[in-house]
Amino acid sequence: MDVEFVTQQLKQRLPLARFQHVLRVTETAKMLAERYGVSIVKAEQAALFHDIAKFTDSDELRQVLVKEKEDPRLLSFHHELWHGPVGATIARDEFAIEDTDILNAIRYHTTGRANMTFLEKLIYVADMIEPGRNFPGVEELRRTTEKSLDSAMEACIYHSVQFLVLKKVPVFPDSIDCYNEYLMKK
Repeated sequence: MDVEFVTQQLKQRLPLARFQHVLRVTETAKMLAERYGVSIVKAEQAALFHDIAKFTDSDELRQVLVKEKEDPRLLSFHHELWHGPVGATIARDEFAIEDTDILNAIRYHTTGRANMTFLEKLIYVADMIEPGRNFPGVEELRRTTEKSLDSAMEACIYHSVQFLVLKKVPVFPDSIDCYNEYLMKK
């Protein structure tokens, strides 16, 4: 993959603030990959593509989800969740990314899921803790990455589910499955 070409494509497709977020997530993912022995190349690729569909029109996102036979439950939830699976499709179809682990890291970076791979966890966590994030509890989440990737993922999914519950919005079943997986390990 030509990183410079992908970066230029992202710059054209995303507003400046989102483009800068993607670059910060990419650097965070590479740092975590090095720390935890995950492929830095895969981490970079997944991070670069994770938000490529973020500003795609919701009707277009819906069409891709249906065409690709993605989890039909997604259509009942807020369209904010749709850009992950569509981003995986774009990475595959437009940029020839064939690695299933990379595609799944893109696909599940917003919802999480049970039985995530190390790369999937790494992208989920990097997206939540990148240096531009500024929300109550983010510093604690960043500190969990010093323990282990699983500790960080556990803290991030707990934070995410709690945030959604407090907002009184539906939580996607994959997120609940991920949350339950960590809860039941205790």
